[in-house]
Formats: sequence, structure tokens, C-alpha cells
Amino acid sequence: MIEHILEVLKQIENEYEVKILYACESGSRAWGFPSMNSDYDVCFIYVHKKEWYLSIDQRRDVLEVPKHDKLSIPIDELLDLNGWELTKALRLFRKSNPPLLEWLHSNIVYYKKYSTISKMQELESQIFSPVSGIHHYLKMAKGNYRDYLNREEVKIKRYFNIFRPLLAAKWIEKHKEFPPNGFHQLIEDILPTGDIRNFIDDLIKQKMAGEVLARKPRTEIINPFLENEIAHLEQYVKELFVDKPNPTELLNQLLRVTLDEVWG
Repeated sequence: MIEHILEVLKQIENEYEVKILYACESGSRAWGFPSMNSDYDVCFIYVHKKEWYLSIDQRRDVLEVPKHDKLSIPIDELLDLNGWELTKALRLFRKSNPPLLEWLHSNIVYYKKYSTISKMQELESQIFSPVSGIHHYLKMAKGNYRDYLNREEVKIKRYFNIFRPLLAAKWIEKHKEFPPNGFHQLIEDILPTGDIRNFIDDLIKQKMAGEVLARKPRTEIINPFLENEIAHLEQYVKELFVDKPNPTELLNQLLRVTLDEVWG
């Protein structure tokens, strides 16, 4: 599959006249517990030729292959690619956007060329906002908890949509830095032992065995734990304030350097 992914990335460059700076895995494969039939969710950052940036009209800044953008070669049915143009990525980076930061922290990198991504990773400590990160993950955990765990039976994969963002928010509270993508790293650090940890370990085994759509009866220990942690994080983030300098000029300069490096 890796060879196929690289072939598709090269074809995107050729057919859409762009250069790809970075491509990585997101989703359950990047989290460290894919099931046997998990999709390959490839995210990438790309840059157009210089002339593209000299237009008075705002242009489309995403590529979604094969969902909305087609290629002339066949694409494996398990493969989905989602690309963001560099200025879109830099604007999101300026806002400390967690999905973008997850790309930069991916454990599975398929492609990386030029210096742009390394420079973004070096700038992260100056830009990352714990407030933004906790708000993002807390909102995700609360929404998924409300949708899934108030039912009598819950699909196994739904539990991860609650526990992963909750543990990510707890990591930010503890370390004041962006959390790792790997679910095992999060759980080892935040929940090293206990009944909740044992419950999650059992979920991981079932998911990796391919039982992602299986249902489990609602477990009584889960809801009080989640409600307490959500309430605690809601109060914590209200009192959290971190002042960061405006990085806009640094990121403008990074765009210019990238265009010169890539296109000459």
C-alpha cells in the first residue's frame, strides 16, 4: 500500500501542477490500533506555483482524492486522501488548529520534502495554545459522550471517539504541550492502572481483532468517570490563560521561503 500511496501522491503533483511537502496517516492507523479492514486516511500539505498566489480571486484550497478530485489512475478502495494548500495550513497553524497539529505529529509519515514542515514543527512551541487544544478535544469528547454513551449498547469503535479526545485534553492539562497521536502513549501516561484502564485495554484487543462494529452493554463505571473528567476540564480551561505573540509575519516569511525553495 505504501508504494501505491506514493504513486498516487506523485500523480496528484503531475495532474494538479502542485508540489507536495508532506503526507502522513491520520485516524486509527496513526493512533496505533487499526483493525484488519481500516481505511488508509492520508493527509497532505501542498503548494501551488508562484503564479497561483498572485490572483485577486480566492481559489479552492483543498484536494480530496478520490471523493471530489479525480485522477487518471485507479485508486485502492481503502485509500482516501485529503490535502490542504499551504496558506490554508499556515492559517490553521496560526490558530493552533488541533487537526493540523495532529498531522504534524503523525507516527506514520509517507512523504516529506523541502524544509517547510520541519520549520513548522520548530515553531510549534511558540504557537501552540493549550486553551485552543483543550477546547477542541473537550468539545469532541462531550459531543461523542452525549451521542453514544447514553445508549444501552455502544459500538466498540465509539468508545475511542470519546476516550481519545478526553485523554488528549488531559495530556495538555498535565504537560502544557500538544499530545502525541499514539493512543497507547496517552493511556500509559494518563491512565496507567485501574478499572478504566482495564476496560480500555479490552476495547483495544477487540478493535484490533476486527470487532469494531460489535456492541457492548453500557458499563456503569464509565459514565461517572467521564462526567467527572469533563466537568473538571471545563472548570480548568475557564481559568487557563496563555499569551502568545502573533506569528503572522513569521508564517508569511515561511510561505515566501517555501515558494523560492520549491519553485526557484
